[in-house]
Amino acid sequence: MKIENLADLRVLVHTARNGTLTAAAGALGITPAAASAALKRLEAQLGARLFERSTRAMRLTPQGQTLLDYAARAFELLEEAESQVSADRGALVGTVRVAAPSDLTRVTLLAWFDEFLDLHPGLQLALSVGDRPLDVTRDEVDVALRYGVLSDSRLVARRLAESRPVLCASPDYLRRHPAPQTPQDLAHHNCLTFHRSGRRQRVWRFARGGQWTDVRVDGDRVADDASLAREWALAGRGITLKSALDVRNDEASGALVRLLPEWDTEPYPLHALLPSGRFVPARVRALVDFLAMKFAQIAAPGAR
Repeated sequence: MKIENLADLRVLVHTARNGTLTAAAGALGITPAAASAALKRLEAQLGARLFERSTRAMRLTPQGQTLLDYAARAFELLEEAESQVSADRGALVGTVRVAAPSDLTRVTLLAWFDEFLDLHPGLQLALSVGDRPLDVTRDEVDVALRYGVLSDSRLVARRLAESRPVLCASPDYLRRHPAPQTPQDLAHHNCLTFHRSGRRQRVWRFARGGQWTDVRVDGDRVADDASLAREWALAGRGITLKSALDVRNDEASGALVRLLPEWDTEPYPLHALLPSGRFVPARVRALVDFLAMKFAQIAAPGAR
C-alpha cells in the first residue's frame, strides 16, 4: 500500500473542502507547514500531482479528484465502523447520497426522508432531484431511485414498487374539452410531454384485450422535468401520462381525473439502484429497507 498515513488523506479532504492549505490546517489543528508536508508526502507516495497550486486557491487535478472521492467514502465507512463498536452500537452515522425523480420526491419521498432522519439522528441526507438518471457507478450517489425496465448489468436493483403510467387531466380541463374515449382521441387534445432519459416521450402506448396501440401525441408544452407536466395538468393546461405513484394524491383529492381507465399501459416499476461490487454501508441498506417498507404500505389494499 502506497498511502502510509490516514492523517495525510484528511489533509487532502479538508484542503479540497476549504479551498486553501491554511484553512485546512486550521480545521485540523495543525500548522500550514505540516499540511503542506502531508500533501507532498501523498503526491510522492502516489507519484501524481493532486492539486494545482496558486496564490489564491488549491484546485484538484483529475487524479486528486479521484483520490478525494474514494478518501471521503473511506472516512465515512470508518466513522460507521467506529459507531458499530462504540457504546452506542447500532447507531447509523454518515451521509446517504440519494438521486430520485422530481415528482416522486415532492409528492411522496420528502416526508419519508424526514421520518427516516428522525429515526436516525446521526445521518445526513444529500439529495439530488431530477429526471436525468445519474450514474451510481460514477456520480456521487449511494443509491438512485429510477423508474422503468432496467438493462444495466453493472447495477444491483431492488424493486420497490410496481407502477404503470396513468392518463390524467384536471376537472377544469375536462369541463372545457370532451374527455377522450379512445387513445386515438388524444390527437385532438393538448398533451403535456416531458423528456425521459434525454428523449421526449411523444409516443404513448395503450393496450386492451392484449392488443397494443401506439399513439403519437403533441402539445404546446414540453419540459425536461416531469414534475412540470404534472403542474401544467393541475393548472388545466392539458392531459399528461404520469406514473400512478406521482399522481396518487392528486387522484385521491380529485385534483386530477384518470382517463381511459379501461386501457392498460406498459409497466413502469420503481427500483433502488446500487453499484455492483461496491460495499454497501449499513446506512444505505437501512434507507432502502425503509423505502421498501413504505412502498409496501401504500400498495396494501385500502392504502392511500
